[in-house]
Amino acid sequence: MSLDFSERPSRPIIKFESMLKTDDIYFFDAEDFEDIIHYYLNNGKIALAKKGIKIGLQQHPTAIELKLLLVEVMVFENNLEGAGDLLDELQLVDTLNEEIYIQRANIFSKQDNHHGAINLLKKALKLSKHSIDVHALLGMEYLFIDSFKLAKEHFIKCVAYDPEDYSSLYNVIYCFEFLEDFDGAINYLNIFLDKNPYCEVAWHQLGKQYCSKNLLQDALDAFDFAIISDDIFTGAYFEKGKVLEKLGRYEDAIENYETTITIEDPTSHAYLRIGKCYEKLGNHEKTKYYFYQTVHEDPLLAKGWLAITNFYYSAKDYKKALYYITKALNINEENAAFWKKCAQINVALNDYKQADIAFQQLVALGNYELDTWLDWAKISRAHGNIDEAIQILTQGGEFFPENLKIHYRNIGYLLLKKDFNNARLLLRETIKLDHSLKKIHLFNNHFPEFKNLEWLKAILNKAKNH
Repeated sequence: MSLDFSERPSRPIIKFESMLKTDDIYFFDAEDFEDIIHYYLNNGKIALAKKGIKIGLQQHPTAIELKLLLVEVMVFENNLEGAGDLLDELQLVDTLNEEIYIQRANIFSKQDNHHGAINLLKKALKLSKHSIDVHALLGMEYLFIDSFKLAKEHFIKCVAYDPEDYSSLYNVIYCFEFLEDFDGAINYLNIFLDKNPYCEVAWHQLGKQYCSKNLLQDALDAFDFAIISDDIFTGAYFEKGKVLEKLGRYEDAIENYETTITIEDPTSHAYLRIGKCYEKLGNHEKTKYYFYQTVHEDPLLAKGWLAITNFYYSAKDYKKALYYITKALNINEENAAFWKKCAQINVALNDYKQADIAFQQLVALGNYELDTWLDWAKISRAHGNIDEAIQILTQGGEFFPENLKIHYRNIGYLLLKKDFNNARLLLRETIKLDHSLKKIHLFNNHFPEFKNLEWLKAILNKAKNH
């Protein structure tokens, strides 16, 4: 398995690289070769790692650890059959080497045989002198099969062994979150922080857990402690800003977002949040400035384009709103949220033809929300196309077969078309869903012209009496 080495090359590595440059042959101990190869593997220099393995095996042809490193490279390069054959040879020589089981588990994992990998890692765990590495691998395999409780147990062991193993700490919290055990995560982090009070990562994660339970003041305190532990931890400033926003403290939120920009390069997300704060404060010029900065920093950020569009839409400047949503669609025409906004803007501009096209695109992209069908049908009605409105609601009814808004709206459209027979049939079907007629206002509010229709009143009165 790969070990952690300093990024700074050690003397054997410097000597090895000197050898490569001069074509001289230097002798190294097998352990030196292991260190050299691990260094290159950890730094992603696979070609140099392979050179180290080749020369190392030339000098130490029976070194099992070097052959296991060759297996690791073969697995990395997806030469799984070759790796398996070499492991078969090694196992005949050393039946109690945990690394053989670990590498076999890696092969199984690459083949999506995660249960097989887990069984092999359990065998390695019995043999391993460095069991923490095996616990980390077991945790990952359990994640692959969505066994979050067992994964959590193994990652917890990793963190207990090394409190600075933040990768495992994040995985522990991820498991708690997936299990929706937010109280368990909070309890775990508080116990961890009792022993490691200056761990900014743990304070940051604790703050996020408090946010998930809407304990905003507790979250704020946790993010403050994260900042005390590391005053250039931008993630803590950013999350603190989001909490301050929720508390309505927009100036303080802006200050925290601006701090993230001074510590690191500006991000589109920070600009967006600052713009949102200024929007809440009613400062339109600064709102526009930061929204423009958002899309300038990241032209692909959908939320940035929607923010600018919504800004002008709220100001009833529909032409500018259309301009920016069109720019957004030119960048990404597969974004359903863009098409939904485009439809709303065209409705406001009374451009029903373009609104209809936008709704068509919206549904084609898989947006089947209730409001989509209702709004689209409403546009067709306003455009004078009642048949199309009925067809749209009928299609929407396939996704919401018992939704009374769709039923009552469709009854009204059938009446507008003077299709009284189908209107009567649909009304009777709707009454079966709305026995007490508690939702009849959904019809009356939209179609007041039919409230006094004699046969309709008769059906409704009969339903009320039953």
